[in-house]
Amino acid sequence: MELDLRNARWRKSSFSGDSGECVEVASDVPGLVGVRDSKNPGGGVLACAPGEWSAFLAGVKADRFDG
Repeated sequence: MELDLRNARWRKSSFSGDSGECVEVASDVPGLVGVRDSKNPGGGVLACAPGEWSAFLAGVKADRFDG
């Protein structure tokens, strides 16, 4: 299945700074959240359901992952 993300609005966290090593997220696509590498915007995109993305963010905020 090919995703049409041509009109997606990509954003990165305000915590990213100017290092150039960040991910960008598009959450304005119906039914999915897209995640991509900011250094390679034409590369692959990880797509997940909004609920999965919310669960991931909750895990990050609760420090459930090794850093």
